[in-house]
Amino acid sequence: MADINALVEELSKLTVLEAADLVKSLETKWGVTAAAPVAAAAPAGGGAAAPAAEAAKDTFDVILASVPADKKIGVIKAVREVKAGLGLAEAKALVEGAPKPVLEGAPKAEAEAAKKKLEEAGGKIELK
Repeated sequence: MADINALVEELSKLTVLEAADLVKSLETKWGVTAAAPVAAAAPAGGGAAAPAAEAAKDTFDVILASVPADKKIGVIKAVREVKAGLGLAEAKALVEGAPKPVLEGAPKAEAEAAKKKLEEAGGKIELK
């Protein structure tokens, strides 16, 4: 136990850069990674991991990724419908500043409805 305590004391004297180099050296020597483990292992097929992760999420962010120039007016109107209380100038700034979040922390049903409305108006939307 004394050897372990002495080792801890020696390691505590390392700078951050030296500690990072130590981690890389140990990863290489031992053939391991110091990355945090993933909460759920990916299934062998790989395709079902994303839907399972989405089903576990309660809230989503609706991100306006891009808007074609010819659809900008329609998307501004849709943004004002989706985000209550947003004025014309604010909606225009949001659309012109894409990518920007339209809704943050929205329930799944509300996020899906907003995504559908904004995509119908011509915007490219991402749910996160």
